Amino acid sequence: MNTRIGITMLALCIAAIATAAHAQTFPNRPLRVLVPLAAGGGMDSVTRNVATSFAGALGQSVVVDNRPGAGSLVALEILAEAAADGHTLMMISATTVIYPLLYTSRLDPARDFAPVSQVTAQGYALVVHPSLPAKSVLELVKYAKANPDKLTYASSGIGSPIHMTTELFQIATGTRLTHVPYKGMGAAYADLVGGRISFSFATIISSQGHIKNGRLRALAVSTGKRAPAMPDTPTMAEAGVPGVVVVNWYGLIAPKATPKAIIDRVATETAKAVKAPAMMKHLIADGSEGVGSTPAEFTAHIRAESAQWRRVIKQGGIKAR
Repeated sequence: MNTRIGITMLALCIAAIATAAHAQTFPNRPLRVLVPLAAGGGMDSVTRNVATSFAGALGQSVVVDNRPGAGSLVALEILAEAAADGHTLMMISATTVIYPLLYTSRLDPARDFAPVSQVTAQGYALVVHPSLPAKSVLELVKYAKANPDKLTYASSGIGSPIHMTTELFQIATGTRLTHVPYKGMGAAYADLVGGRISFSFATIISSQGHIKNGRLRALAVSTGKRAPAMPDTPTMAEAGVPGVVVVNWYGLIAPKATPKAIIDRVATETAKAVKAPAMMKHLIADGSEGVGSTPAEFTAHIRAESAQWRRVIKQGGIKAR
């Protein structure tokens, strides 16, 4: 018995020493950051800025690898098969958390991977077409209740954060709205600005130009506090509808068995990257803010997001099509 215990303890010590040695040599080759969306979007832009910071701090080049498809599942499958040594990471968003709740997936971001750090947080603006007789959120709610199912809202697809945010809005206000999903918000904006869609929750950066030019009217933001990019626009709670606080976000995850020392180092470098003055300026202009949370904080955030959207899916009776 003592011999077996001794052998077990020796094996554990060897494993610990090997892990520590591996962490000390990190990184020893270029890093790869998977992005589950096409190049050119908001997530891609943030990832490339973080990658540039990583390259300088870690002394290795960083490759941004865009792998769009299946609600992040394509990129998640690649990450699941990658070596757990910190050299392969993935940027995720709320979509990555929502997708497994609606669709069959063997992978769950909280259970099957190692959360590293929440990188950013960005809210939505509730925007309506100017022809709609609603100049406040409460007027919009009143109109919607008087005209059930008449108001249409756009989203970037079933299960997207914009869709789920509007479902939460319906639950909080007791309204009945008609969902019009698009493959992306580019086409949705054409119909929204053209008056063929009544309203939408839209990213602050993408809606700013339309709001300033009078093509859309902003009624509120979905964040818990006013957005720096839209300081004159009230929060949903200030506008009279509490309980609708939604913050979209980006964050980094790694393969499940990645050593804690490596996870902690990447999280530290992430925090430095998003708090650099140039990055902060870029994010604020983009309607976002840098977060740079610890791995434990990001893990808790992912679990809270999963619980919230699971409730919305159940209460709203949302089904994948």
